[in-house]
Parts: sequence; C-alpha cells; structure tokens
Amino acid sequence: MPKIEAVEACVARVPLDQPILFSTRRVTAREYCLVRIRASDGTYGIGYCYAVNTAGKLLLDAVVDALAPRLIGQDSHRVEGLWQEMYQDTLLLGRVGAVTRALSALDTALWDLNARSVGLPLYRYLGATVLERVPCYGSGGYYWPGKSNADLADEMRTFADQGYRAVKMKVGRLSPREETARVRAVREAIGPDVELLLDANNAWRDLPTALRYTRPIEEFEPGWIEEPFLPDDIDNHARLARATSIPVATGEIEAGRWRFKELLEKEAAAILQTDATVCGGITEWRRIAATAASFGVTVSPHAWHDIHVHLVASTPNASYVEFMPDDHIVNFRRLIDRQLVFDRGDLLLPEGPGLGFDFDIDALSRYGAKDLGGESIWHAVR
Repeated sequence: MPKIEAVEACVARVPLDQPILFSTRRVTAREYCLVRIRASDGTYGIGYCYAVNTAGKLLLDAVVDALAPRLIGQDSHRVEGLWQEMYQDTLLLGRVGAVTRALSALDTALWDLNARSVGLPLYRYLGATVLERVPCYGSGGYYWPGKSNADLADEMRTFADQGYRAVKMKVGRLSPREETARVRAVREAIGPDVELLLDANNAWRDLPTALRYTRPIEEFEPGWIEEPFLPDDIDNHARLARATSIPVATGEIEAGRWRFKELLEKEAAAILQTDATVCGGITEWRRIAATAASFGVTVSPHAWHDIHVHLVASTPNASYVEFMPDDHIVNFRRLIDRQLVFDRGDLLLPEGPGLGFDFDIDALSRYGAKDLGGESIWHAVR
C-alpha cells in the first residue's frame, strides 16, 4: 500500500473586509493553517484549522514540529492508530487548543486522502445517510455599528425568502430589553414557521443574568440558545437547561469525547455543536456524534460547511449544517476552488472525490504568510 511521504503546511491570513462584533469580542481577520498530506503514489489529502485575528503560527508549529513527523512512512488507512499516536505524543501540550486543532487538520487530511484514493466523496466513503442534500440554516445577525433592528429583521427575512427553514442571529451584547426587541423584530420578520436560533457567544457569567435574557424571549420559541456561558462552565449550562424552555446548544470550541460525555451526562446541552476542525478531527467528531446518539442528543456542527456537509450527510443524529453564504463573516471560501451549492434551504452534496474541493493556488499566494520563511509558503516534513 502507498505510504505517506510528505506533510506540507502553511498559514494563510485573510482579513475581514469589515470587523465583526460578537457579544464578547471583535474579529478583524482569520488565520488558517492549511495542510496537505502526500502519499508515495501521488495521492494527496487536505485539511485545515483556524485561529482568530492572530496565532496561526501556533497551529503551524504544532503541525510541523509536534505531529507531522509521526505520519511519515505510515499507511494513511491506519487512521485510528495514527490519531491515537498523535494524541499520545502531545498529551502534555495538547488535549485542547492549538495542538488539538492541528491534529484535527491532519486527521481531516487523512480522511480526505483515503476517500480520494478510491474516488469517492467523503460522505459516501464514511457511509452516507443521505446522498443528495442536507438541510442548512442561514447564519448571520451580527452586530455592526449603526445596524438597526429593522436592518437585522431585513437580513433575517432575506434568508427566509431564499428558502432557509432556519436562521441564526447573535444575542447578548446589549441589555435584556434591547435584545428582546431584536428577537421580536426578527420573529415578526420571518414568521412563525422558520426556526429562529440564537447565539450568545459566552455572553453571560451566571444563571440569574442568563435568565434575565432568556425568560423574556421564550415567547418567541427559539430553536436553541447557543453558548450562553464560558465552555468550561458546564454546571451553569445544566442549570439553564433546567430553568428555560429554550434548548441549550454548545460545544463549538470543545475538544475530546470526554468533555462532550460530561456535557451529555449532566444534561447540559440538547444540541452539540461539535466542530471537526477543533474537537480532534473527523475521527473524534464521529466518536462524539455516536456517543450523543446513545443519549438521544442531536449534533449540529459549528460553521465550516465544506467539511461538515459530509459529516451531517453520514450521521443519523445530525440536523443542520451552518451556512454562511458569503465571506464577510467566515472567509475560508476565498482559499478554495469550489463552493457548495445552496438550493431551497439545503446544501447539495458535492460529487467530487474526498472533500470535493482543493486549495486555490493563486489565493494562497495572495494570502500566504510571507514571513514564515523561504520562497514557498509551504513548510514540508519528509
């Protein structure tokens, strides 16, 4: 069987055209660590992970120095064994954060390589649940200077008019009264039949504060309240889940099956938003989804639709793919050569092998981090 002969990695920094505001932070750029794994027969696979504003080099160093050397000379089909060895090798540095994100990128590239090697789209290689399309929700509703409730309502109404059956907006930056007015405006704009999802981005520090926000908006029947507290505050997630009629969703920056098991055991989330670029890659994502299924809990992955469309299509207890149809919030689409097709509230599953896209070489030249050394932006481990 072909063996892995090289791992290449680089950082691409893609500034946002206009900074965006969350309840707790301001984002001006996204930095992506891109990886390619090449086999001795010429087959390759790609993956990526990301940082916000800065710190992409931390991800690159984790790939090049800590993880990639373990893969050289290995059979790419030994995915489970390679995952365990990379995880074990970085146990003192990893488990969450930059190292686990780097592991996620490499694990994704292994799955992509293996699916490409047999000419199958990744969702078919994984064992598909559906073969043509998966539902997605329109994600937006961010804060902008001067953005009115009417502007927000128009934005969400546009999603609904385009056929989205669910939309998501940000909450938590303003006062409870102001946030209630924002949610009311959106519910009136989209009508009663479009699911309304709310994302607080870790806005609240205690249960009384969260209840001051959630109680007044229960009448608008949100489909979930996302990341109400810091991710480590699992107990307050559980308390809020018991105290409100709004389902609690979380997990987008969580890593490792054990933390998700704690969320499930404490009944702290009705929806897990496990992110394959964060949690430990496709291998760990599938473990987490299977565990959630045994608890009767749905998985709706966070962002990065180009990867997650395959996972939702191959996971019986997965619901929506989060979809951002342009690049003013998440701009990874600028780095790849093909985009997913939206059709009446769904994303059409790609037909090409593996992930179904490649990195755009011209874009990498434009956004590559030139200070990483050498004439090429790629760092190779052989």
